Amino acid sequence: MNKKDAIEIVNILKQTYPDATCSLDFTTPFEAVVAVILSAQCTDERVNKTTPSLFKRCKTIEDFANIETKELEELIHPCGFFKNKAKNIKLCAKQVLENFNGQVPNNMKDLMSLAGVGRKTANVVLLEVFGIAQGIAVDTHAKRISNLVRII
Repeated sequence: MNKKDAIEIVNILKQTYPDATCSLDFTTPFEAVVAVILSAQCTDERVNKTTPSLFKRCKTIEDFANIETKELEELIHPCGFFKNKAKNIKLCAKQVLENFNGQVPNNMKDLMSLAGVGRKTANVVLLEVFGIAQGIAVDTHAKRISNLVRII
């Protein structure tokens, strides 16, 4: 596929799905980071059922940094891999506070320096929070299907 074809496909997708948005619910940049971390190996629907009580308990980044690990694990348990996700969320909050003056960074390098944040998470946060499109975040199913499509 050449660049012209790729641009045409993107334009068709934009016309077909003009209102496409992220399905995760959040109100602050750090809530977005947390929601995307929780979405790994979990459905957005499950994350959106889990985060209201989490975000009610943890209203600030400091709350995430200071919550007892066991309590955080209990709050996020339905999303799976809760022990690792809890560890990463707490450490991520501490890193944002200590390294970025409490502000979620708005660039790929700094976002990827945070615990639990890889390229996919960083791409989602950059686009959904800051309006910066640096890549396309796809789930496992989209990747699997795209590998089956052959453009001749």
